[in-house]
Amino acid sequence: MFFIQMSGFPGSGKSALSREIAQQFGAVIVDHDVVKSSLMESIEDAPIDSKLAGKIAYNIDWSLVEFHLSQGFNVILDSPCLYNELVEKGIFLCEKYNATYKYVECYLDDMDEINRRLKTRNRMVSQIGEVLSSEAFTYTIANSKKPVGYEILTVNTDQPLEAYLQEVINYLKT
Repeated sequence: MFFIQMSGFPGSGKSALSREIAQQFGAVIVDHDVVKSSLMESIEDAPIDSKLAGKIAYNIDWSLVEFHLSQGFNVILDSPCLYNELVEKGIFLCEKYNATYKYVECYLDDMDEINRRLKTRNRMVSQIGEVLSSEAFTYTIANSKKPVGYEILTVNTDQPLEAYLQEVINYLKT
């Protein structure tokens, strides 16, 4: 059993890769955007601040991750990994449920391509529509949180998924 911590800038291909991994391994995906968007849409009468919605959504995400790990399922958390707490919680739950911790970073350092992807996808209410600042883009890519002492896999997602999928599958099998 494994837990995969996905990482990468919005639009870098985390969700597409997560879906393919889930299909190959029978894994459950906990998609932060689905949880956060659902939360934001559910409270129409009293709009909720996006940051607060994100915090609540992460609590829901982790409850779902823990539930599925406790049932013996492979789990993928599809979310940018921008906070140390995400890595710490993932490692903690892996130790608790005797799951293997895996970290996959989708790396795409091309703001124009990211914006093209963001503008052409079916966007949920919690998702950004485009990158407005190259400084924020560069900062976010440079400051994703990574586990210390664990093997991580970074895939260059400027290629088609088929070009790096086997590398990801091999990494997950080790």
